[in-house]
Amino acid sequence: MQRLILGNKNKIALAGGVLIAAAFLNRWTLGSTAIFEWALIVASVLGILPIAIQAYQALRLRLVTIDLLVTIAVLGAFAIRNFEESAVVTFLFLFGAYLEQRTLQKTRSAIKELVEMAPETALKQMEDGEFVEVDVDDVEVGDILLVKTGAKLPVDGTVVSGEGSVNEASITGESLPVAKEQGSTVYAGTILDNGTLQIAADRVGEDTTFGKIIELVEEAQDSKSEAERFIDRFARYYTPAVLAMGILVWLFTRDVELAITILVLGCPGALVIGVPVSNVAGIGNGARHGVLFKGSEVMGDFSRVDTMVFDKTGTLTAGSPSVAEKEYYGENIEEALGYLASIERESDHPLAKAVLEEIGEVELLPVENTEVVKGQGVVATVNGRRVAVGNVALMEAEGVRLSDKAQADAARFAEKGNSLVLTSVDGELKILMGVRDQIRPGVQGVLGRLKKLGVKNLIMLSGDNQGTVDAVSRELSLTEAHGNMLPEDKAEYIKSLLDQGRIVAFVGDGVNDSPSLAQAQIGIAMGGGTDVAVETSDVVLINSDFNRLPHALGLAKATVRNMKQNILIAVGVVLVLLASVLLSDWMNMSIGMLVHEGSILAVILNGMRLLRFRLRT
Repeated sequence: MQRLILGNKNKIALAGGVLIAAAFLNRWTLGSTAIFEWALIVASVLGILPIAIQAYQALRLRLVTIDLLVTIAVLGAFAIRNFEESAVVTFLFLFGAYLEQRTLQKTRSAIKELVEMAPETALKQMEDGEFVEVDVDDVEVGDILLVKTGAKLPVDGTVVSGEGSVNEASITGESLPVAKEQGSTVYAGTILDNGTLQIAADRVGEDTTFGKIIELVEEAQDSKSEAERFIDRFARYYTPAVLAMGILVWLFTRDVELAITILVLGCPGALVIGVPVSNVAGIGNGARHGVLFKGSEVMGDFSRVDTMVFDKTGTLTAGSPSVAEKEYYGENIEEALGYLASIERESDHPLAKAVLEEIGEVELLPVENTEVVKGQGVVATVNGRRVAVGNVALMEAEGVRLSDKAQADAARFAEKGNSLVLTSVDGELKILMGVRDQIRPGVQGVLGRLKKLGVKNLIMLSGDNQGTVDAVSRELSLTEAHGNMLPEDKAEYIKSLLDQGRIVAFVGDGVNDSPSLAQAQIGIAMGGGTDVAVETSDVVLINSDFNRLPHALGLAKATVRNMKQNILIAVGVVLVLLASVLLSDWMNMSIGMLVHEGSILAVILNGMRLLRFRLRT
């Protein structure tokens, strides 16, 4: 029976709220005293059941909790036929418990999502040399596997033959596919965009990088679920003190009504509702402004953040490569752009799409005699002209002279982290484009506002090369920036910051970010990111609106201040009531109840102020 009652605690709270509303609606319309009292009696009886059970279970463990104080106070109010107070107190207490329950719950669906993303089968080379599809659990270290275009890589391994481009976004978070050839390292869970590879399995099952991501998320989520609330710590001292005061008053005065009055007035109705109403109002404000807080516990940790760590791709940057800069040389540029577009249209190079988007609509011409120069680019004949598209090494191989200006432009583009795409026509340089994942609009301003809100350290972690990372860091004036980092490296770095005593928030959007999102005190996900990142996080920026981040932090700080104000109001009122009932002759139950209800209204109104919160720019 106890399990049944506790299992339906939220439904009991809802039923109590409906009965209380019905009671007051009856009073304001029909005016029937019987209906009013019986509705409140039923609400009180229903509400006290789960609270009394929890108090009893705590007492068996020799713990005096706020549940016991509420139980005694409600029974006392019930005994002196103050059904209104008994019903309201039980409802408010259960409603607060519901909000805490929502906060403490940690979703496990992120783990399920990760597991579903892992490949289930692999093409394994058998003794006769043929490749046969087997369960991925049957793959052992050293086995040779075949991976075709569009397939997920089943293990971490080394390429033994073949070439192709692998989308490693699920591991490194980078938007640009990575070229793979003999000797290259590949990771489980990544996708072969084009080409065919044979790989030797180096790590399988739970030992793969993808398997470690799942393990890290599980460990970090478990470690965060044990956080205690301030209100619970306060109740350890407050509850026994009020209970002892009531007992002492009864022992010395033998006045049962006075003792019950002390317990009723000492019942922390405003304290119970003060913290939840602040958090609910803060969460509601966040939702209206594009920020989703996953529970009230998030507010306290987030408000104290002194270090904010960012993933680069999709967070500080847009998440897809585009032409950031370009220079034209000589004449007939429109013609050269047409040649370039004609060649890129037939290319599967990761930069081709960005170049085509930049060029736009142009006349496309037939491409002949296409020659792919490994690691350099493409040479082809277009409209009878020899056109070379690639990097500086290809231009040198083609004997294309780069003027001093062109060399300076190329160096400037490269310093900013661009991948260079040069185009020559008949040995003459015509076009230089710099392609990179560009910084989100307004990011610099956002980072400045975060500093004003007390974030001392702004750090970027990325799977991209250190040169590109440094270029972005310089542009954004970050505290630190680290490249060439796999998911476990990022999570380990976050752990090192935590070990230094820093309060860390991590901002990311990919599957690869989920261990770091879970490891940090506060994980902040871009809403347009993967489901795993969103579910693992504590805060979600809806629609990936990075500009909402300062509002989120400012709101968290305001919510915590508001919560502390409500605690002071609640405790202050209780202390005044208790002092008045003990030291004065004018304090009675009616006046006490009026002040008590007034304090509840005061903390609710104070909390509701958060609905109008806007961060001052």
